[in-house]
Amino acid sequence: MHSSAHPYGRLAAELGASPFSTITYLAQTQSTNDDASRLLGDPQHAGLSIVAEHQTRGSGRKGRTWTSQPGSSLLVTTIIPRAIAADALWAVPFWTALAVRAALAQHNVETTLHWPNDLLLGDRRKIAGILCVSRVIGKRARVACGVGINVYRRPGGQSDVVPRVAFCDDVARVDRAPLLLTILREYEATLGRLDEPLQTAALWERAAGLPGIRYRIARDDGSAEFEASALRLANDGALVVERDNGSIDMVNLADARALR
Repeated sequence: MHSSAHPYGRLAAELGASPFSTITYLAQTQSTNDDASRLLGDPQHAGLSIVAEHQTRGSGRKGRTWTSQPGSSLLVTTIIPRAIAADALWAVPFWTALAVRAALAQHNVETTLHWPNDLLLGDRRKIAGILCVSRVIGKRARVACGVGINVYRRPGGQSDVVPRVAFCDDVARVDRAPLLLTILREYEATLGRLDEPLQTAALWERAAGLPGIRYRIARDDGSAEFEASALRLANDGALVVERDNGSIDMVNLADARALR
């Protein structure tokens, strides 16, 4: 639906000539990331945001699901309006997280960055998750950034989710359309950082409070979970940590996750 009558229709006028001013609204879809994936590389869809009221098959990392009650979340996938270097793809989720964190702060929701792709409230409850999808052709890549933010806590909704989740209205009144507008403006203002992945990593480290943040790591190979202090991001987005015995370990995005 492209009509200005949909809940986000007025944002196009407010964004004006921004490369992120095109927004499509869907009452329901399986996954906004899947929808965007089919459009990657098509110039007419560069900068498009696909917003859904409800996803029937929302996804997280490694096939995990993202579930939310209809109308309770901001569910959006935004196609970056230009190609980026394929070897910089690892930095895109960190760039996205910084933009979302900055946008939430402007709506009085202060969050903590949690490696690799979550935002938490101060009490460690998850309020937002990020999942990016890409299409690589040679040395260049087209990419879309999927964001799910819990906005409105519905009666009885997600009360049994473990670990517990948070919602914007736990701390501040937030409307989804202004929040999306702020996110898209952050994307526009910081778009050039996608050409500087190491700078993006440094900014993420600072915002996340590294070094020193404690993480509990679970590797996908079934080995014992362990706790460690984060030191920095590696050049591919892996988390470099120091175990309690003093040894240095590399936690790769592809084979582990950080519990909370």
